[in-house]
Amino acid sequence: MPLSEHEQRVLEQMEQALYAEDPRLASTLKSNARGVSALERRKVVLGVLVALGGLALVVVGVMTQLIWVGAVGFLAMVLGGAWAATPSRHGKAHLGVVGPDGKPRRGPSGGSRPHRSPRKPGGGTFMQRMEQQWDRRKEQGPY
Repeated sequence: MPLSEHEQRVLEQMEQALYAEDPRLASTLKSNARGVSALERRKVVLGVLVALGGLALVVVGVMTQLIWVGAVGFLAMVLGGAWAATPSRHGKAHLGVVGPDGKPRRGPSGGSRPHRSPRKPGGGTFMQRMEQQWDRRKEQGPY
């Protein structure tokens, strides 16, 4: 059942508001709405075919009593299924950081750790904070 003109206008206004408020989220939603790419479909189909071929090898290995044929078939089944189930790396989003202006930037390169914000005074190390928290809980009692 198609939308009425009023519903279409309201939907367009909602889309424009989403683009204005969070363009990154809107573009992500729009790219996900397109569906699975041809490359992804091809990968799934190929993985399923490899798994089915492996199943056939397992059956042949059992019928001929050749254990190695069955083992190769089982390996093909597992690898084909795993390959079909894993998402492709094509178009994978990169992690970034949000700058002071609120816009996303590309994260630090070279695998270095991002700069941490300074801790509040008296924070101490992780273990010191855990000990302080433990002491506070002991002082409060069971309830």
